Amino acid sequence: MPSRRTAFRHLLTSAAVVAAMALPTTSPAQAASPKIAQELAAAAAAATPPVTSWIRRHPADNRVYVKVLITANSADPSLASLRQAILGQGGSVHYVYLSVRALAGVVPAASLPLLAARSDVLAITPNRLATRTGSLVQNTTGASAIPKIGGTVSVNGAGVGIAVLDSGIDWDHRSLKDANGVTRVVRAVDFVALSKGFAEGGWVRKVDLSGLATALMTASAGYRPTGALAALARPTSTLPDPYGHGTVVASIAAGSGGYRTPDPGGVAPAAELYDVRVLDANGTGQTSDVLAGLDWVIQRNRSHNIRVVNLSLAANATDSFLVDPLARAARSATAAGLVVVAAAGNAGKDAAGNEVYGAIGSPGIEPSVITVGAENPKASDPRLDDLMTSFSSRGPTRSSVVLSSGNRWVDNLIKPDLVAPGNRLIGAVANQRNAPAPTGNLLATTYPDLMQAVGTNQPLNQELMQLSGTSVAAPVVAGAAALLLQANPGLTPPLVKAILQYTAQPLPGANLLQQGAGVINIEGAVRLAQALRTDVRSQVEAGTLSAGANLLAPGKSLPVMASTFNGQTFNWGRLVFAGGGHLLTGNALFTTYQPIYDHRLTWVREVALRNAVSYKAADPLTPANTVPSAIIESNASNQMLLTPQVVLVDGLAGSNSAAQRKGLFIPTATLSTLLGGGRTLSGGYALANGFVLAEGLTLAQQRMVNSAGFVLAEGFVLAEGFVLAEGFVLAEGLTLGSGFVLAEGFVLAEGFVLAEGFVLAESTGDAAAKVSKSIRGEN
Repeated sequence: MPSRRTAFRHLLTSAAVVAAMALPTTSPAQAASPKIAQELAAAAAAATPPVTSWIRRHPADNRVYVKVLITANSADPSLASLRQAILGQGGSVHYVYLSVRALAGVVPAASLPLLAARSDVLAITPNRLATRTGSLVQNTTGASAIPKIGGTVSVNGAGVGIAVLDSGIDWDHRSLKDANGVTRVVRAVDFVALSKGFAEGGWVRKVDLSGLATALMTASAGYRPTGALAALARPTSTLPDPYGHGTVVASIAAGSGGYRTPDPGGVAPAAELYDVRVLDANGTGQTSDVLAGLDWVIQRNRSHNIRVVNLSLAANATDSFLVDPLARAARSATAAGLVVVAAAGNAGKDAAGNEVYGAIGSPGIEPSVITVGAENPKASDPRLDDLMTSFSSRGPTRSSVVLSSGNRWVDNLIKPDLVAPGNRLIGAVANQRNAPAPTGNLLATTYPDLMQAVGTNQPLNQELMQLSGTSVAAPVVAGAAALLLQANPGLTPPLVKAILQYTAQPLPGANLLQQGAGVINIEGAVRLAQALRTDVRSQVEAGTLSAGANLLAPGKSLPVMASTFNGQTFNWGRLVFAGGGHLLTGNALFTTYQPIYDHRLTWVREVALRNAVSYKAADPLTPANTVPSAIIESNASNQMLLTPQVVLVDGLAGSNSAAQRKGLFIPTATLSTLLGGGRTLSGGYALANGFVLAEGLTLAQQRMVNSAGFVLAEGFVLAEGFVLAEGFVLAEGLTLGSGFVLAEGFVLAEGFVLAEGFVLAESTGDAAAKVSKSIRGEN
C-alpha cells in the first residue's frame, strides 16, 4: 500500500483462534527460537525497546511488555491453560478467537521463551504494523454486459451480503442506498471502539478480558432482525467513516450509480453491505481487531447470507500461511463458506524504481484467498490500452516457517490470483452527516485533489473521489463474487476463484507473477457460473459429491470460451492455479467435480490440510447448523485432488528464466495463446490416475504421488530467494548483489537486487510501505 504520506495506512495487530494444526512441533528445549517471530525476539532482547506499537516498558514495574498473537496447538477451544499461564506471568488476555485457534494479549517480553516452550503454543507473533492497500468499473469489467437470469432477473448482487472490514462505511451516501432511499448497509459493528475500551490502551496487566469481548462479539450471532426491528438494526452513526477509505471500497464493490456524472456505479449495486470497522480515524488498527471482525462475520454468514468478505489491507507477511494468524483466520472463513478477497499490496516498486518481486502481504499470502493485483484501465471502457500498474505487488509469496527438522519452509505461492482495475477509480466520499465532504473524512481532507479530480459539482451525500491502489482493485473482485453467487448460490469459494481465473483476460506482456491469470472478466465468469449445478456447496458439505461427478447443470453445456463487450472480442485465458505452484487447464475443470473445490481443503505442494466446521445447537432464535462453534484444522487424509482429465501445463511454461521470459516469467497471454494453439504439452499432462495424496506420511514428508508411486514435480518451486526449478541450481547463473547467498538456512535481506534487474522483497513490512505508489495513481 502507499506510504503514510501518499496513501492509506493500517496498523494491524491481533490474535487469531487458530484451528489446531498438526504441524510438527519442536521439543521445549528447541521451541523458543523457531516459535517466536524473529522481529519479536530481537525487540524483546534489545537493551532499549524499539519504538513500535506492540512493545513498551510499563511504568508500574519497569518491565518490557509486548502485544502478541499466540497461535495455539490445543484441543481446548477456550485455551484455558494457556490463558492461565499468561496471567501467571503477569500478562493479560484480550481475545480468544473462533476463526483460528489463537489468542491476543499482552505478555512480559522475558516470558516469551517460557511460553514458546509450551507444547500447546505453535507460534508467537507481534501485533504488527500493516499498510492499507489502497460507470467505468461496470463497463471495463464486463459487469454491464451480463445477460439477465432467465431473461428477466438482473444480475446485480441482490440478496448477497458483502462484509467490508475497513475504516467504516458512510451508510447515508446515496451510492449506498436502494431505489427507495434506504441504506443497503445492513449492520455496522465497531471493533476499534471495543478494543479502545480496554484499560490503559490494552496494556493493562493480569486480567482476562476474553469472555467479555467474546460475549459482545457473538451477541445474537444467528439472529437476523426483520420488519421494524431490521430498520432499528441499521447503522446510525453521524461520523461513520472518519478516515474515508472504507466508503470508497464499499462503493466500488456495491455502489449504485446513474444519479450523476461521472457514474459511480459499483460492480454489485444491489448487494447488502456489512460494515465491520477495524481501522480508526487515522486509518490504523490492530490485527486483533481484524481477526475479531472475521469471527463476527463467520458467526453470521449463514443467518445473514454474508457470502463475501473484502479485506483491502495487507499486514507484514513474514510468517508462513501455515501459522500466520490473519491467513489462518481467512482460511477458516473460507472453510465456513465465505469468499475472501484480499488486496495484494502496493509494493511493486522500490524507491529507485526497480521492480520488486515477492512482496505480497497477509492475508493475500493465504492459498484460499483471492489475492487481487491492480491494473490500469486508462480511464476508458475498452481494454486495448490497459496495462499493469507498476505499484501492484508481485508474487511469489515469501513468508516462511521453521519446521521441526530445522529446515525453513518458504510458501512460494503463485500470486496474485488475478488483477482488476485499480488506477484512478471513482468511489463515494464519506462525510460527517449533513456536512459537505471532506468534513469528517481525513483522507479527502489530506488529499483534496482526490475530490477535485472528479469535478467541482459535488452535491451533499453524493460526493465522489478518485483513488488508486490494490485496495480499490480488491472490491471489484468482491463485487464480482457477489454476482456469481447470486447467479449460482451453490458455488464454493474455490470454485468461484477458479471461475474468475479461467475466464480472465491476460494482459499482453505481463507475467504470471505480475498479473496472475489476467484481468477479471465478469461477463464470462457469470456465464460460466450459470452453466454449473447449483447444489455443489451443499453436496460438498454433505460429503455426497465424488471426484469426477458431473458439474454441469441439467441441460447445460460449457459456454463459448470468449467474451464480447466494449466492441472487443477476446478469448478467455483458461488457466487455474492449484497446489501453490501448478497451472491447470481443460474442460474437465468445469464439466466434472474436482476435489480441490472443497472449501475445507487446502493444498500447497506436499501440504494438505482440512478444516472441520462444527455448529451450535438450535436455540429459540437460531436454527441448528447456522452459527459455527469451532473450526479445527488438521492434516487431510488420503484422497484424490484432481481427476485424470485435468491437464497440467507447468511444462508448457518451461523452466524458470526471467531473461527468456519462461516459467513463472512467461507472459500469461503467451501461455494462453499456446493453449489455444493446440501445442503438445511437454511435461504438462493428465496423469492416468489423477493426483492422490500419499497415505501415512508426516506433514514434512508428504508428496503428491499417483497410484504407481511416481513423485510429481512440485510445480514451480521457488527456493530461498529466487525462482528455482525443483532440484536444480539457479538458472542462467543469476547472482545476488552484495554477498547474499541462496542457500537453505540463510535469511534474505529485504529489497536486494538480482542480476537481471529484479528486486525480491521478503514481505510487505514498513520498508515496502515507504516505497508504495501514490494513491493518486499512474497515467
